[in-house]
Amino acid sequence: MRPETHYAMSGDVSIAYQVVGEGPLDLIVVPGWISHLDMQWDVFGFPEWVERLTRFCRVILFDKRGIGLSDRDCGQLVALPRAANPMA
Repeated sequence: MRPETHYAMSGDVSIAYQVVGEGPLDLIVVPGWISHLDMQWDVFGFPEWVERLTRFCRVILFDKRGIGLSDRDCGQLVALPRAANPMA
């Protein structure tokens, strides 16, 4: 069930994201201080958790700027630009 990774621009930074499911609601999963879209599918229980969520919503996963598959060369990480990541 590993989904395809897509990229969206947030300013001049490329943000990696994945979309799982087709439910009527969108649920954006905001990762903690570390994440990696491809590697999280190998974490015990993660695929099953996402599968349960897709029963009622479309799940949107992303790596924050400077983390995981998103652009790493993005300058200083400050709160305001990071808050815009899910909106990309």
